[in-house]
Amino acid sequence: MANTVSAKKMTRKIAKRTAINRSRRSRMRTFLRKVEEAIEAGDHAVALTALRTAEPEIMRASQKGIVHKNTASRRVSRLAARVKALQVAA
Repeated sequence: MANTVSAKKMTRKIAKRTAINRSRRSRMRTFLRKVEEAIEAGDHAVALTALRTAEPEIMRASQKGIVHKNTASRRVSRLAARVKALQVAA
């Protein structure tokens, strides 16, 4: 356990940051799940709308350090390709 005043303060800061990061990660996953559900349903219009709302959330998470920038870009790219495939299939 932390003994010094600075170490105790750091544990408080870490706990606070962890809670914020957990919330941001959960929010990002919620938006991802909405896109996934729309893709599974096969509805292109809903999937496209969900993707347009999810993309800024994913990129914001990368800016905040929740996920790496390349990971965020890869997820957006793959989702966009899947949504586009729905349009072609329909």
